[in-house]
Amino acid sequence: VIPRVTRHLLSNPVFSCITLAACMEIAVVAGFAAFLGKYLEQQFHLTTSSANQLLGMTAIPCACLGIFLGGLLVKKLSLSALGAVRMAMLVNLVSTACYVSFLFLGCDTGPVAGVTVNYSNETSPSRSPPAPSCISNCNCRTASASPVCGSNAVTYLSACFAGCTRANLSGCWCVSGSSAQAVASPGRCPRPGCQEAFLTFLCVVCVCSMIGAMAQTPSVIILIRTVSPERKSYALGVLFLLLRLIGFIPPPLIFGMGIDSTCLFWSTVCGERGACLLYDNLAYRHLYVSIAIVLKSSAFLLYATTWRCLRKNYRQYIRNGEGALTPSQLFASSLTLDHLG
Repeated sequence: VIPRVTRHLLSNPVFSCITLAACMEIAVVAGFAAFLGKYLEQQFHLTTSSANQLLGMTAIPCACLGIFLGGLLVKKLSLSALGAVRMAMLVNLVSTACYVSFLFLGCDTGPVAGVTVNYSNETSPSRSPPAPSCISNCNCRTASASPVCGSNAVTYLSACFAGCTRANLSGCWCVSGSSAQAVASPGRCPRPGCQEAFLTFLCVVCVCSMIGAMAQTPSVIILIRTVSPERKSYALGVLFLLLRLIGFIPPPLIFGMGIDSTCLFWSTVCGERGACLLYDNLAYRHLYVSIAIVLKSSAFLLYATTWRCLRKNYRQYIRNGEGALTPSQLFASSLTLDHLG
């Protein structure tokens, strides 16, 4: 019985398309949000705790508000299945535009001695730090990085790579041959316009989280209004199963592999490659955001296909899907969506 019912549901183009569209939307959340804290660290030079606190105070509350507003709009406008599809398409387009804006909001990697520039502050094609005379006897380790900013506005992977001879980050002979200028400060060198870009990014993330979450309720409305009453509960179960299988498992792996490909310098532990210590911020931003845009665009195409199928055979779908959703079904679907958001 179960294989036959499942086959019947999946052969329904509206059910298949709206389910896959929901999977693409959740894939963006699962992949993009999973690495968003790390993205903020790399792009805007934030600490891990600051990045996570900012996300918790902004993106998550906005997403919850979006789920509420999506349900409120569906109720107030008394949207039909076709109206819900149009709303989902509109919301998708606006949120995709927000993601496109992320391509232009970020900071570049800047000059990093021995990685992006050599020790004479010239562009370097090498991705492994050389051993200039100023640190030839230092035996600097690459198991981890504690960046310092030299007085010459060049970032060094650590105080050791800057040739610092004192704990107060002075006597850094790779920075300057002059003792008065041979100093460094903790952290990466600041990049011009980075703070302004971060504030804009944070505002767009809030808007994007809220608008993107508004598509969740219309998706469920479309599903329950185009499936026969006796199959509504089972259809919701299949929807949430596929959301977990397609929307939550592959995306973090895909995003992770893409991010790793933008690494400029890897740590080395006992001769084995460890974690990435430095990324190409421009390539990181473009690849990370582009994956999300591709997923959002795929969702839009699936919404458009759903709208076309519904419009072509609207009476048939609505007649087959007549019947109200029971309170237990509505509560279960809303609870699950709140959890996913």
